[in-house]
Amino acid sequence: MQQDIPYDRLDRALYSLAFANVDLQVALNGVECRLFRDRLKQTPCKRPVFVTSLPRAGTTLLLDVLNRLPEFAAATYRHMPFSLCPLLWPKVAAPFLRRSENKERLHGDGMHVGFDSPEAFEEIIWQAFWRHHYQPDRIEPWSDADRQPAFEAFFKDYMRKIIAAGGRPASRYLSKNNANIARLDLLSTLFPDGTIVVPVRHPWAQAASLLRQHRHFCRIHHDDPFARRYMNWLGHFEFGTGLRPIGFPTWQNEPHVTPDQPVFWLSCWAACYEAVLAAAPERLVLINYDGLCTSPLEHLESLADALAIDEPAALIAKAYRFRTATPAPEPDIAGPLKARCNDIYQALLARCLAPGEPMGIAAAGMR
Repeated sequence: MQQDIPYDRLDRALYSLAFANVDLQVALNGVECRLFRDRLKQTPCKRPVFVTSLPRAGTTLLLDVLNRLPEFAAATYRHMPFSLCPLLWPKVAAPFLRRSENKERLHGDGMHVGFDSPEAFEEIIWQAFWRHHYQPDRIEPWSDADRQPAFEAFFKDYMRKIIAAGGRPASRYLSKNNANIARLDLLSTLFPDGTIVVPVRHPWAQAASLLRQHRHFCRIHHDDPFARRYMNWLGHFEFGTGLRPIGFPTWQNEPHVTPDQPVFWLSCWAACYEAVLAAAPERLVLINYDGLCTSPLEHLESLADALAIDEPAALIAKAYRFRTATPAPEPDIAGPLKARCNDIYQALLARCLAPGEPMGIAAAGMR
C-alpha cells in the first residue's frame, strides 16, 4: 500500500500516543513559548498565505510550489506526530532523525511526499478549540463572528513557531488546509494582512476526482482501520469511511443520494462555491486551476503579483510543474444541478485572476 508516512508498529504506537494527548500538546504551548522566547521574538510573521479549496483542485501542488520560495515557511511531516509543538518535538526526535525519501502519497495521484515535504497540520488546532463544529455527519462552517481569544493566541503562536522552525529566513506563514474553505470570512478577520488563495477547477473534473478518491480511501480504510484513525486525527474528513462533508448553507443532501454517486459530489461542489462567492473577502484570490495548467507562465505571473512575491521569477520558474489534465465528460445528472454548477463555475471564472495581468487591488499595500 502506498503511504504518506511509515506505518510500522512503532510509528502507529507513537501516533496513537500523540493524538490521544492533543490537549497536552495544546497545554505545552506556553512552555514552548517560554523556552524559545528569544528565538520567537526575532521571528517575523507577516502576510500569511492560506491555500484552500475543495480537495482535488491542485491545492497540494500550489502549496509545494509556493513553499519552494524562501519567504515562506510551512509545516512538514517532520513535525508529526507532535505537530502542535514544532520547536520542542524536533529536539526530542533529533536522535531518531531519518533521511527523507519521497514516495507517492496515499492518494495514488502521482504527488510524492517525504519527511521534508510541506503539509498543513493546523486542522488539529481547529479541532482542539472548536469541537462543536465537528458533528458526526458534517462539519459546520464558521463565520467572522466566531471568535475565541485562546484559539487566536495559540494559532498565532503556532504560525510564528512554524516560521522559526523552518531553518531559513522566511517571514510568511504558508498553509494548505482544505477545511479553511469553511472559514473564509473568519480567516480574513483574524489576518487582515493575509491572503487566501482558492484554486477553481471545472466541476465535472473535480467531482469525478472526488468520487474516485472517496472510493479509493474507502478501500484503504476497510483494509487498514489505522489509516482512518490517522486521517481523523489530522482532520481529513474529505474522503473514505470517515467522510464528514462541510455543511454549507445551500448543501442539502437527499436521503437516497450516497457518496458513491456523482450527484453527491456535484451537490457538495455547488454548495461550497456558492458559499465562496457569497463570502468573497477582500483579500481572496481565485485562480483558474485549469487555466493554470494550460498556460502556467501567465497565471503564475498574476499569482506572483497578487501575493506580492519577493522574487516573482522564482515562482514563474515552477511553471513546468503544471500539466494539462484530460477534461472530464459531463455527468449524467438532472438538468437543474448541471445548470447550477455551470452558472457557479462561470461566476467563479469571472472573478479569477486574469492571466498575465497585475491584480492591482489585492497586491496594493501588501509589501
